[in-house]
Amino acid sequence: MSNKQARPVQAERIPLKARRVSFAWEDTPLHWVPGDPFTTHTINVLHLLLPAGERWFVHVYRQALPLIRDDRLREDVIGFIGQEAMHSQAHDEVLPHLREQGLDPTPYTAQVDWFFEKLLGDRTLPPGRARRWWLLERIALIAAIEHYTAFLGDWVLNAAELDRRGADPTMLDLLRWHGAEEVEHRSVAFDLFVHVDGDYRRRVRTWALAFAALMFLWQRGARFFMAHDPTLVDGKASFRAFHRSGRRGTLPATGALLKSIPRYLSRTYHPSQEGSTAQAVAYLASSPAALAAEKAERDA
Repeated sequence: MSNKQARPVQAERIPLKARRVSFAWEDTPLHWVPGDPFTTHTINVLHLLLPAGERWFVHVYRQALPLIRDDRLREDVIGFIGQEAMHSQAHDEVLPHLREQGLDPTPYTAQVDWFFEKLLGDRTLPPGRARRWWLLERIALIAAIEHYTAFLGDWVLNAAELDRRGADPTMLDLLRWHGAEEVEHRSVAFDLFVHVDGDYRRRVRTWALAFAALMFLWQRGARFFMAHDPTLVDGKASFRAFHRSGRRGTLPATGALLKSIPRYLSRTYHPSQEGSTAQAVAYLASSPAALAAEKAERDA
């Protein structure tokens, strides 16, 4: 049973390009949301999850390219691959800064690497249906994960409370540059899934796996950071703290996160119903890192 009812709400498509950004971290404090280590470390989990996850996206999509029969979609997927590779690199470059501040994430990143490279990695399968099934499962998983990266991208573009609390501008630019590109390419993963398969049962099954894995890995990462923060005594992370931060606006609201579930599971869902391309493009036109990358490209 394929999801033939999914439809975009508007024809807003722009060419996707990788912006070769770079960030300087020497002036970013350990708690880059002042006085709020929990929010800081909950968001910091992105730096641990995303490098391995987005490398995995790129690996899977390179295998999917031969299945694409639509030139426009192929162009979008190639643009997506370029952006995701840059995201992985940008977040990876935060890790040495964390180590310098007494937070070595290696024990946690080793678990994340195992999850993406071993559990969800390539398997020795015979050519034919089994190998195609595993590729389709992973394409569907990426579509589900991208629903949440777009959700987070839309949230951080609108998270004015972080500005009001004096969050570090360099970290905000990294998060908003990344978030804007997630909104910009939010339809690609789902469109690819529909193009190569679109089975609704697979969409529901892989959403359940993706949601459970993301929640597990995220809370585990937040607890790891809070427990190993050298400035905290008995630092702890909890869902209650997450809910409180969501109500304050420094993290996504629990209610908004829960409401995103039925939207993805609706048979009429399409990612273009989420977020605003215009807002994403406007941020990318003003992002210090994106502007610097554009200038460097012009001058090269």
